[in-house]
Amino acid sequence: MEIKPILSVIIFLLTILFVIWQPKGLSIGWTATIGALLSLLLGIVSFSDVLFVTKIVWDATIAFVGIIFISLILDKIGFFEWAALHIMKKAGGDGNKLFIYIIFLGALISAFFANDGAALMLTPIVYAKIKHLGLKDKFILPFIMASGFVADTTSLPLVISNLVNIVTADFFGIGFIEYAFKMIIPNFFSLIATLIVLYLYFKKDIVKSYDPSILKNPEEVIKDWFIFRLSWWLGGFLLIGFIISEIYKIPVSIIISIGAIILGIATYREKIVDMKQLIFKETPWKIVVFSIGMYVVVYGLKNAGLTYELSKIINYTYNFGELSAILGTGFLAAFLSAVMNNMPSVMVVNLAIAETGLSQNIKHLLGFANVIGCDLGPKMTPIGSLATLLWLHVLEQKGVKISWGYYFKVGIILTPPVLFFTLIGLYLWKLIIGG
Repeated sequence: MEIKPILSVIIFLLTILFVIWQPKGLSIGWTATIGALLSLLLGIVSFSDVLFVTKIVWDATIAFVGIIFISLILDKIGFFEWAALHIMKKAGGDGNKLFIYIIFLGALISAFFANDGAALMLTPIVYAKIKHLGLKDKFILPFIMASGFVADTTSLPLVISNLVNIVTADFFGIGFIEYAFKMIIPNFFSLIATLIVLYLYFKKDIVKSYDPSILKNPEEVIKDWFIFRLSWWLGGFLLIGFIISEIYKIPVSIIISIGAIILGIATYREKIVDMKQLIFKETPWKIVVFSIGMYVVVYGLKNAGLTYELSKIINYTYNFGELSAILGTGFLAAFLSAVMNNMPSVMVVNLAIAETGLSQNIKHLLGFANVIGCDLGPKMTPIGSLATLLWLHVLEQKGVKISWGYYFKVGIILTPPVLFFTLIGLYLWKLIIGG
């Protein structure tokens, strides 16, 4: 029996275990690096494999860091709090309206500031504002669960909406415009399904009315109006930049980095943020190291034959038609994401799709199904994504303890129907646009 395949599985499982466990605060970056070095030293992966993986993921990780950097600045000047207060005032004291508005706000933030930004910036603000209304904990829970859930389920529409999206777009050579054109409609399917399942599940615990007059006016929370106004212009610049990036084949991380530098210089000049603290302590540089290290470990599974076996499953589902292949790939990716985290899962399934021998158009289609599975599938378990683990940690610091058992019960009920409906949306949109 070959020893290397067994070693690759052991290293992968141990790496995932320590990423989730993080004993004594062990950084996920160190854990992934150790796993990658062990894979390299034991001959499970080669140095050329490391270079190949780095080539695939560098754009995604730098783009992610840039987005979070921008989000942190906007959070510090009160941008997200301003948005939350706006919708709480707009709902006019109607609890059901507020629940719906928070889901829409979460979807918007997720689209432009990534799922991590939506979960980690919006949730604490929503919690604080709902708490300020003097509501009981049972009335607060639906709002914070909704803000966390929608952050992932509606992180489909743009390449920048999720790290998973960037990795897949880079892997298959899909540009910003093509990606948005193919995924905006499935994202609407996901948003509608998310809204329906969340409302049906939590409707008994949604407060009927509240007093919006005790909340601050949105304008009161903006700490720097120059940066606030600049952020809107920056958004337009980034959108134009993303379009140009597809035409001239410029990595999206370059566009985002330029935007982050512009905002960073402006913020430093205004002296409203401790830039040294923001750059060196709050910006998640460990994600860069984690991404490269984790994907090197995953590449060891490819060399061990896992992706070949998965490619056979995908080919088998394709024998029954495109709908079967989309559903099969999406649920396969979702299951893998739920049990072993979506970061390694997206690479495993992308590699499997590449090995199917199907046409380029079908590979792209299944790549989109993989994105849907890896964006939504993690919501079934607490370990499905780093964003969820961080989200649970942030809530615990606020005094809100959501047990893994409760999260799993909610996730396993709500996620599959949303996933199914979204994959159907991808299939129907493909039928309409062709290609």
